Parts: sequence; C-alpha cells; structure tokens
Amino acid sequence: MLTPLQNPLPDYLWLSLDSVTYTRLVQCSAKTGSLIHGKVAHMHIIKTCFKPCMFLLNNLLYMYCKGGEMDIAQKLFDRMPKRNIVSWNSLISGYAQMGFYHDAMNVFKEARVSCLKLDKFTFLHALSVCGQNRDLRLGRLIHALITVSGSGSPILLTNSLINMYCKCGQIDWARMVFENADELDSVSWNSLIAGYVRIGSNEEMLRLLVKMLRHGLNLNTFSLGSALKACGANFSSLIECGKMLHGCTVKLGLDLDVVVGTALLDMYAKIGVLDDATKIFKLMPDPNVVMYNAMIAGFLQTETMTDEFANEAIDLFLEIQRQGLKPSKFTFSSILKACSSIEAFECGKQIHAQICKYNLKSDEFIGNALVELYSLSGSIDDGLKCFHSTPKLDVVSWTSLIAGHVQNGQFEGGLTLFHELLLSGRKPDEFTISTMLSACANLAAVRSGEQIHAYAIKTGIGNFTIIQNSQICMYAKCGDIDSATMIFKDIKNPDIVSWSVMISSNAQHGCAKEALDLFEIMNDSGIAPNHITFVGVLVACSHGGLVEEGLRYFKIMKNDHGITPNVKHSACIVDLLGRAGRLAEAEIFIMNSGFEGDPVMWRSLLSACRVHKAAGIGKRVAERVIALEPEASASYVLLYNIYREAGIQMPATEIRNLMKDRGVKKEPGLSWIEVGNVVHSFVVGDKSHPNSQAIYVKLEEMLEKIKKLEYVDEKLVSDASEPKHSDNSMVNYHSEKLAVTFGMISLPRSAPVRVMKNLRSCWHCHETMKLFSKLEKREIIIRDPIRFHRFRDGVCSCGDYW
Repeated sequence: MLTPLQNPLPDYLWLSLDSVTYTRLVQCSAKTGSLIHGKVAHMHIIKTCFKPCMFLLNNLLYMYCKGGEMDIAQKLFDRMPKRNIVSWNSLISGYAQMGFYHDAMNVFKEARVSCLKLDKFTFLHALSVCGQNRDLRLGRLIHALITVSGSGSPILLTNSLINMYCKCGQIDWARMVFENADELDSVSWNSLIAGYVRIGSNEEMLRLLVKMLRHGLNLNTFSLGSALKACGANFSSLIECGKMLHGCTVKLGLDLDVVVGTALLDMYAKIGVLDDATKIFKLMPDPNVVMYNAMIAGFLQTETMTDEFANEAIDLFLEIQRQGLKPSKFTFSSILKACSSIEAFECGKQIHAQICKYNLKSDEFIGNALVELYSLSGSIDDGLKCFHSTPKLDVVSWTSLIAGHVQNGQFEGGLTLFHELLLSGRKPDEFTISTMLSACANLAAVRSGEQIHAYAIKTGIGNFTIIQNSQICMYAKCGDIDSATMIFKDIKNPDIVSWSVMISSNAQHGCAKEALDLFEIMNDSGIAPNHITFVGVLVACSHGGLVEEGLRYFKIMKNDHGITPNVKHSACIVDLLGRAGRLAEAEIFIMNSGFEGDPVMWRSLLSACRVHKAAGIGKRVAERVIALEPEASASYVLLYNIYREAGIQMPATEIRNLMKDRGVKKEPGLSWIEVGNVVHSFVVGDKSHPNSQAIYVKLEEMLEKIKKLEYVDEKLVSDASEPKHSDNSMVNYHSEKLAVTFGMISLPRSAPVRVMKNLRSCWHCHETMKLFSKLEKREIIIRDPIRFHRFRDGVCSCGDYW
C-alpha cells in the first residue's frame, strides 16, 4: 500500500478555480438533482480558501435547498457574510418544498425584520405556505403586505392569491381577486376552476369553464382535469356534461394525455361504468402509477365491489410491478382493502412485506388498512403491532382496531379501547360510535349502550343515520323493543338499513304483525327491500306461525323484486314449514333449494322434528347433518333429545357414546345479565357468584310457590320436587334461572329483568319463567340465539310457538 508521502496529490488540485467555473458546476448539479458534484465543488472552494461571491453562494444555497439538504443550506445561509433577497427566497422555498412550513414562515418573518425589500417571489413562497397550511389569517396579512409594498399585481402573485384563498375555502375572496386582476392567464382560470371543484360548487365551475372559452382561452389538461373531476364527484346531475367534455378531449387531441385520461377514467369509474373506464385505461400508451391507482380505485368502489373486481385490482397491482413502476402509498392502501374484501390474507401479508421494503409502514392510511386486514383474519395481536407502529394515529386508526376486536368477538376489549380513545383526547366519529353500539348489542350491555347513546347526542353526532340504525339494533338486542321503536320513529329519512333493522328486531321479539306492517309501509314509501329485509320478513312469519304469508313473501321476493334466495332465506322457509308440522314438505323444499349440502338447512328441519317428536324423520335428518358437520355438537344433542323425549333410551345412549368416541363435547349453557354496568355470567348449578347464597334462597322460594299452584303441568311440578342431588333436579338450576333470580334480587321491581344466553331455552325453563313472571309480578326478557321471549303475567310473547 502506498502512503500519502509516497503518492502526493498533484499541485493543480490545490489551485482555485474561477467563480464562473464553480458556478457552472453547482448549477449543473442542481439541474440534474445529483448533489455529489456540487458538494465536491463546495469542498474544493473550502480547501483552496477561495472567497466566493454572493452569486456563487446563492447558487450553492439553491442547490442544497432543491436537493432537500436543509440542514446544510441553513448552515451555509447563516455563514454568508452578506445576503440579498435571492438568498432569503431560496431558503424559504426550500423549507416550503420539504413541507417544513413553520420554518419557512420563520425565515419569511426574519426577511421582513432584516429591512430587505421583499419581491414577488418572497410573497409567492409565503402564499404557497399559507395555502398548504390553510392559514387564512396569515394569508390575508401577506395579501395586505403585497398591496402596501407597491409590488403591483403581477400575474404570478394574482395566481398565488387565488390559489391560496381557494385552498383556505374562501372561494368568494378568490373570485374577488380574480375579477379585480389587471391581467389573467390560463393558470388564473384553472386555479379558480379547481377552487370551485374543491368546495363542490360544480355548476359555478361549469359556468366559469364556458366563460373561459368565450374569452378565447383554449381548454388545456388542467381545466379539463378539474371539470371531469367535478363530473365524477356529482355524477347524478353532471354525467351528460362529463360525456360532452369527453367529446371535447377527443376533438382537442387530449384524450391520450395522462392527466386528462386519468380524470376520464376516474369519472367513469365513480359513476360505475367500469367497461368505459377499462377501455380508456387500455388505450393509454404509457399509463403511470396514478392511472393504475385510479383504475384500482374504480374496481374497489364500495357500491359495486365484488370478489371479481377485487381480484382485478390485485392483477393490476401485479401489472404495476411487472412494468417496473413504483407503487405509491395509495396503491398499497387500496390493495390491502382488496385483500381484506376477498379474505386473501396470505396475499395481504406478502404486500405487507413489500410495504416494509419501501419503508411506507409509517403511513397512517396503510397502517389503518393493515390493522383492518389482520383484524379480519383474526390476528388481533398482529393488528395491535401495526397499530402501535403507526406514528400518526387518527380516529380511523382507533376505529379500525376497535372494529377488529368487535368483529372477532372481543367485545370487552373493544370497550376498553374505546375508553383509551377518549382518554387520548381524540373525538370518536360516527363509525366509532356505531361500532361501540354493536359491541354493546352483542354483550347485551344496555347501560353501556345508553351511555354511548348519550355521548353521541352530547357531541352532536347522534342524528347520523348510521348511529341511529346501530341504536335500534342495540336496544332491540338488549330486549328493549320499545326504545328501538322510539328511535326508529325519530329518524327523519330512514334508509333501507333502518327499515331492515326494525323489521328484523320486531321479528326477533315475536312481533310478527308489527314486522309485516312495517314492511308494507316501507313498500308504500317507495323504498325497495333487499335480501336482508326479506330475511327479517320470513323470520317474522316463521316465529308468528304465518305459513301461507311466509310462502307468499318468498314468491314476492323472487318474482317481484328479482332477489335470488340465499341459504338464509331458504332456512327460514324450512323453519316455517317445520314449525307448522309440514316436515315432509320441508324436506322436499331442501332437496329442491340448491342448498341441500348446507347443514343449516337440515339442522332447521331437525329442530322441527324434535318439536313434533318425529323420531323416524329426525334420525334420517340427523344422520345427514352429522355427515356434513361431524364435529358440531348441536346435531347430536338434538337427536339425543328427540330419542329421550320419545322414551327411546337405547338409541339415546348410543348417541351419547358416539359423541364420546368422536370427542364431540356439548357446548355448556351460559347466561348473563348486566347489573350496575357489570356483566354477571352463570352456568348450570353455578355457585361461584359472590351472591350465590341469596340467589339459591330466592330460587328455592319461587320453586316452592310453583309447587303449590294447582293448574301447573305435573311434569313441571315433579321436576321441581326432585331431590337436590338427582340428575333431574339440575334442571331447576339451569343458568337462565340463576341469572333471572339474581336480577330479581338486584334490580328494582319496576325494572325488567333482561337475561341473555348462548343456547335455546328448554321447555322446563320456558314454562318456569312464565310462572316466575306471574308470581313475582315482574317482566322477564330472555334472549336466546334464535329469538326473544318476553314474559309478562304468565304469558310469553312467543305464544308458546318456539
């Protein structure tokens, strides 16, 4: 290896160059965007102790500002012996381009204090910062400075003022500047047109566009792009205008321009005409990533998105990579949405890896999409990691995480996160509140739901339809159908979701007549029912025993509304026929429905076989269900109960043994009740509750009262009289009996006792609850997985048809 002494540098490397040579080197470096040569020139200036002139120093400053090296630029600026307005302008511009708006305005203030006369470029950069920051107050001050400085009204400042006022939402001020300007160019017109588009004043935008043409200015890519954007945003009234503008672009030869082509594609995608959008996309010779993003967004429109469109969007993403284009933040957030839509979680994980590769994981939109992806896949822990790795958390981030917990059944976790959101000082939006009401509905936590309802009213978002719909669902699922009805009546313009939720709620509560009356009122209002509405209608008919009406509505759904029945509709018909004892007819319907391979259909029929004690058909149906779902316990239990209730012990024992051999375990019964904002849960024979002794004393007292009644079913009395430790006596301590008893000793007599449970009530519990309600003069509401039972004065709302 040669030492420095052995290989000295040539003497000419220590000689200074002249200012012109240095300046050309620095200007070339600034122009190409490569700072290496410029830095070498700067180093040479320092090493050779060359004293640069102000012109050379300003060029160095401009180079560093343009290259984003603001730290070096600031140090250079601070060490300059003299500065002129060009120096100040370069530094202000550099900070503004990097998004450091606060620093840019500090330099602007220092420039004013330095007693320099500010020029039009200083004001131009300052106005740009005000527009980006939406700082109207400072923008108006700078406007006043321009006026008093005697800078006149050069067209450059006129355009900047128009742009600043438009970005601050003050379109009237922008129009005033526009109308009073001495000179206008196409940029002036385009800036004002874009301002009207930004605030959604599309008709005024079109009038301005016509006025622009009358003044002899030709349409260009920017004016056409803004106009097409307006047509896409308000397509219901401007679609014809959009098509006319499309014709103009073809006549002007601008249809293959990337900006105009993207705007056209976006317009057609937003109005749902994806075929035309696809044609435009394919005609473009060299589509860029913005055009790909517009096409992907078109496929992922919420109203039209299907699995096919989501797959098309993913194919476009693959095409972006094949073309060597760099995906943007919008590309990744959109594709993650597509993956979530079709549950392509493995694909989503691969895209997550690419996001890490491009170092975009800190973007809040991508972070929100990742949280949603992992939450939908059930990976709550991974969703939490993505949430905590997003530096800029907004209410959407919180809502995505909360929704993930709620969707995965972690309702308590969702409520905890909601409290953390409130403590963070952020204000929940209507989607957050809707999600929380859904959590309360699933927990049947009516007190928590009422508090969230009150919060929504207090914060002024209680009248959003999405929140009111969630309130209806929450109160209905908590057993308070009266409050649900009251909220429905308060909605000014109920949408199809409002009607469907209210119809389904009445159906679940056994109010079949009310549900069908609502359906007819909805039809008279001109609102077309959807497949969810008809599920509610058919459930109402099934729970109300309205067989012929149910079959009629099923035909209306297919013939009058063109809705193809899905498995839920078909299962309702099976349940409808089965409850009415038309078991053979129900079996034929299953075979002809196209869903004969779905266990839900056969399980509905099996439940009917138990009600009507049809052991023969029940055995055949159970074998079919067990073959389809060998690990589901419900079918074994239903068949076991059919045999046991029919007095056929041998097959019943065989079913229990089969369950043991296959490792199938019956789901334990669980009931819960909310008292004082705390959810109390019980299982059969539960003695773990702190108030267990008082619960059992009260329960025994009520059972003793039942024994003394003369008109009670003998089987009910005999079961209640069984010794405490016999098998039959356990029916007296089923979970719902314990929960109801706890409610009676904990709640005021005027308050209804609302209990939720995970399994259907047995006959003994159903009959006992009727008697409890009569003896104790209490209203008891029990929600099982199928429906609500509302017990008053010894009568159940189901009419014993369940």
